[in-house]
Amino acid sequence: MKSIVSHHPLRRSLAFVAAVGGCCAGCWLQAAGDSSITPKAVLNSMEHVADWQLANPAAHGPTDWTSAAGDAGFIALAGISGNPKYREAMLAAGENSQWQPGARMYHADDQCIGQTYTELYLLYREPRMIKPLRERFDAILAKPTAVQSLALGNPNATENWSWCDALFMGPPCWLRLYAATDDERYMNFAVTNWWRTADYLYDKEEHLFFRDSTYFQKREANGKKVFWSRGNGWVMAGLVRVLQYLPMNHPERPRFETMFKEMAVKILSCQQQDGLWHASLLDLAAYPQKETSGSGFFTYALAWGVNQGLLEKTVFQPAVEKAWRALNGCVEADGKLTHVQPVGADPRAFAETATDIFGVGAYLLAGSELYRMAVLEAAGARVVKVTNPSSFRRDCETVESVQGMFPILNALLPFKGYAVMDGVSSRILDSQRYNVERIGTSDSMLDRLVFQVDLAPGETRQYYIIGAGALPATPQPLIKTFARYVPERYDDFAWESDRIAHRIYGQALIKAEGTITSGPDVWIKRHRNLIIDKMYQTKQYHVDSGDEMDDYRVGNGGAGCGGSCIWDGTKRYISSNYRNWKLITTGPIRSEFELTYDAWDADAAGRKVAMTERISIDANSYFSHMQTVFTSPDPSPLTIAVGLSERPGHEKATLDLQAAWVSYWQPVDGPKGTIGVAIILKPGSITSFTNDNPNLPQSAFEPLTKPSVEGAPPIRNMLAMTRAEVGKPLDYYFGACWDRSGDFTNAVEWENYTRQFAARRAQPLVLAVADK
Repeated sequence: MKSIVSHHPLRRSLAFVAAVGGCCAGCWLQAAGDSSITPKAVLNSMEHVADWQLANPAAHGPTDWTSAAGDAGFIALAGISGNPKYREAMLAAGENSQWQPGARMYHADDQCIGQTYTELYLLYREPRMIKPLRERFDAILAKPTAVQSLALGNPNATENWSWCDALFMGPPCWLRLYAATDDERYMNFAVTNWWRTADYLYDKEEHLFFRDSTYFQKREANGKKVFWSRGNGWVMAGLVRVLQYLPMNHPERPRFETMFKEMAVKILSCQQQDGLWHASLLDLAAYPQKETSGSGFFTYALAWGVNQGLLEKTVFQPAVEKAWRALNGCVEADGKLTHVQPVGADPRAFAETATDIFGVGAYLLAGSELYRMAVLEAAGARVVKVTNPSSFRRDCETVESVQGMFPILNALLPFKGYAVMDGVSSRILDSQRYNVERIGTSDSMLDRLVFQVDLAPGETRQYYIIGAGALPATPQPLIKTFARYVPERYDDFAWESDRIAHRIYGQALIKAEGTITSGPDVWIKRHRNLIIDKMYQTKQYHVDSGDEMDDYRVGNGGAGCGGSCIWDGTKRYISSNYRNWKLITTGPIRSEFELTYDAWDADAAGRKVAMTERISIDANSYFSHMQTVFTSPDPSPLTIAVGLSERPGHEKATLDLQAAWVSYWQPVDGPKGTIGVAIILKPGSITSFTNDNPNLPQSAFEPLTKPSVEGAPPIRNMLAMTRAEVGKPLDYYFGACWDRSGDFTNAVEWENYTRQFAARRAQPLVLAVADK
């Protein structure tokens, strides 16, 4: 990590020693007034130690296991700290190492850094962050090591998880990659090989792990078996990090939990009077020194077990708190963590001032669970249980508060604002709370809280809703959606997620260009950045920068991507451009706004219809949600056509009438690539599907001979017919993608995404509020 952090702008000297004034090692907490185990005190302690480590980088390589273990702690800190520098330091490390794992193909130590890569990916969803790791693991699955033995004396035995430390290095990384990719092969590999190692190295009598096969017959000076503290700390922490990402309903989960509880009881019995664990667990006389790396991992694991309800709180929590205070007694005034046993296959005498980044990682992991423990005790938290009722995995799924949730929470939480804590770690999830009227009304305010979850098929996970006032800080959210009115460009209204962008047109465009349409436009991008402000600043809308552009033309009167109109059986009756706008909320998770349209003639007899549209988009989504309310003096139902503009050239359109979705993979636009679009209506609501010009000559479908300037022109509109009641919302989704984004390269992939999105909508997540 040295080569990364030393060049990072965070490297700086700390003035904490001067602030506390000549404080001796181990007493800085008392001098700073942070001796109690409160959320603020724990977070201050973690940041103090982390800042020292950033200012004093270790002399290890960026993908070395020592750095990887340290980074795991920094990721935990980043999940609770209000200072973004810890997350930024991990991003810088990943970028500087080009997201590569270590050099050895099979060695668990060289996989450990992938835990940080995947956790960053799960925050940003940038495919490049896990691409090299996935290639490495796919190569291992395609060509497993030829080494069969776990006996460490055999050549290349370390290509297997043949030593207990490997259970921290390897399996948690494979489980995280499963969560990032939905590829169960990674999960199955982790589970199978964990138990292969555990069956070999776990002593079922002592409930401890031998370091490796060379220790089976060794004995301590007192005649007892040899079990190293840090080695078993690696295993306990590895168990935690496996259980965090193993689905709650996985058939092997009870077996993992049983091992965890067995080891916890044994480890508790080995805790010393000072609160720490010595380097050897069963011969204290031979190793009297304090040791903080193994102690840090034990503190982390036992605190996690208490927080998860796996360990008896009255028995284990006092030991955890004692251990945390003892760990802080080994922190010098400037933030240096001491008493870290140096790297080696066995413990030796070492200087009391010894430190290393993996020890800091253990300390930060321990602190993250002490922080969680303190927060849940300080806050009147409530558990929200979220269930995935479907047979497929749900990633980046938005949880939205159910009606009646907030009266319950408001009665229980005497704090202003809310925060959401993950159920299996201390991480504060990005969330968003806002108020909104029911569409088409001026009353009945809805109080909404949204956050996003990942769930395996049939899985239930829990999350904590806590009063924000109980937190000393909240992490800066990742802004993944944005919406705004654009007066500088003909009254456009634009919105986007981290995947796709759109705009829709106001009245000023009619005066400027004569374009009349309520159809949404599409802006495409290769990356996860937000682009609206950049596009309007540069005004290079149709220039192919390689990263983002506008290569989609709505056209005069076109449906664009998901526009609606009135249909009389043969003709479309379209509105003018929107008249008024109202921004409801923007970012980080959801952006939502409302547009109103003047009344227009909706049939040959001159029936007048006006329209209000409520549009929202969520983070990590290619689809926008449309709610449209039509008003008219005539209360009779309307036939609505929801459309997608067609382009010249060979096309790939797919329709599922029962599931009510239409996917259209447009003809390629030369080197600019291909745009896919889709609409999703309520299941069974599409009454018919047609187009608005069935007599279009074949010549109109001839492909363009060269790339278009601003997207191929629309030649007609595909239309899905549905019924709408006057005054009641018509609810549907529309979306788009680009084949250069990396997520979709062909029509089938886009169809599959559309199909699953429709299935997700048809099987909403199930929420339940419970006590802490």
